[in-house]
Amino acid sequence: MQINVADQRILLFSDQLTPEEAKQKSWEKKTMAFDAISKVTSFLSRPKDEDFELVYQEHRYQPFWHVVAKARYVYERTADYQVEVSGPEVKAVTLQKTKYEVTNGHFHTSVLEHCQQDEEEEVFVSGVSGHTQPELRKYLSLSPTVVKGKLEKSVPEGSILVPPQARVSAIMRDSLSKMIKGIQADKILEEEVKVECVDLYYRPVYAFQYRWKSKGKEGIIEIDGLTGEFRSGNRTFKEYFGKVLDQDFLFDLGADAAGILIPGGSIAVKVAKKYIDNKKGK
Repeated sequence: MQINVADQRILLFSDQLTPEEAKQKSWEKKTMAFDAISKVTSFLSRPKDEDFELVYQEHRYQPFWHVVAKARYVYERTADYQVEVSGPEVKAVTLQKTKYEVTNGHFHTSVLEHCQQDEEEEVFVSGVSGHTQPELRKYLSLSPTVVKGKLEKSVPEGSILVPPQARVSAIMRDSLSKMIKGIQADKILEEEVKVECVDLYYRPVYAFQYRWKSKGKEGIIEIDGLTGEFRSGNRTFKEYFGKVLDQDFLFDLGADAAGILIPGGSIAVKVAKKYIDNKKGK
């Protein structure tokens, strides 16, 4: 069996919000960064704007993986069929010049089954948490751009590129484990497993960290740079500011290929193209 892996790509979404628009949205929703406190306080009095201050803000690009794996098996196998006859008066039948005795209202015959089995697995995985998040599909219709060179040259200066914590080799291993089947067949005519899509997407996120001065607490509001949606956050990524991603490492499937295979199996993993060549990037 040969597993074909598609070209690996990095795709980048452009901001649909300006920094000023994102900042204004975060200011309007700043109390959401302090959910537990704000719910109690709202019963007593509405907090005043002057009691809040912005202590940190960042514009980051957050990763997620999109992997699609498919398999097709075409094969033949013999099987014994039990066929019900039309009534109790039938004692024997002739099929293709062969006579079959009827027992308990049925006769038995061997047939050759022509089978086709198709499998598909599509996953969206957060590059930060490593969790499967099907809702990330909504971003695919927003026209991202394929990154041809170094990713850091394609994003605005001062933006943070968050490296994915989830390795694509582990994601592929999980997907392929569902594709590779132990087929019971007399003859396998077609056996194809392929990873049609290995894409790493980067989407823009604005984060604003506020301090509630009278409470001595800090909280974070995140604004989706594509949809304008907001939510309370739990961390910032300032430690990655100014750091350069090793794009070769992101898609280094070669070293991990053995881990994708079934132990003891004779499966060849054929990677169509490594994302980027170090020599070409220099």
